[in-house]
Amino acid sequence: MNRDSLGYLAIEGPIGVGKTSLARRLADAFGSKALLEQPEENPFLDRFYQARARFALPTQLFFLFQRARQIQQLKQGDMFRPGCVADFLLDKDSLFARVNLDDDELRLYEQVYSHLSLDLPVPDQVVYLQAPVDVLMARIRQRDLGYERLIEREYLQQVVDAYTQFFYHYSAGPILVVNAAEINFVDNDDDFEVLVDQIRKHHSGRHFFNPLSIGR
Repeated sequence: MNRDSLGYLAIEGPIGVGKTSLARRLADAFGSKALLEQPEENPFLDRFYQARARFALPTQLFFLFQRARQIQQLKQGDMFRPGCVADFLLDKDSLFARVNLDDDELRLYEQVYSHLSLDLPVPDQVVYLQAPVDVLMARIRQRDLGYERLIEREYLQQVVDAYTQFFYHYSAGPILVVNAAEINFVDNDDDFEVLVDQIRKHHSGRHFFNPLSIGR
């Protein structure tokens, strides 16, 4: 990353933590390409939250194909060079698969994934946003999206635990772990600038940023 670009930056974290909002604001601030998930395009998502076991596999495969297609299109167009901010990390896709799929479905998913994820670019840095489940549930209720009304606290806890496990072992590139429970990087310019400063500082290894530790 250089002074004028964030390079290829991936924002990650569980449902409700604010990764899409942050990705949009960073892309706008730095003139970068925004690479965003499109959950509204997934025809299985509503049915998944109504009957997870029945619709987990088609929901998962649709998202996998969507994410791989988006990244391949950017790669072919060389769009990573001026900078790109994504609200997902393709490597993390299997996290949801392991939470939701049975053994046979998971084996099928892994076969498909192995053919789609080859030779894809690795982010220059990952920003992993964390927040307690109660905070996430409150944010989900506040934004009141139709399919998200069916999200159960127990399921969200499984997702949060899976994220924790995944990023504990993540080593493909630099990672900034952010306590996002109280920081408001969407509506508060000071919070946003502090977070951007943290992103710029860390170009290697694993670092933790807790806004509460700097006088909040």
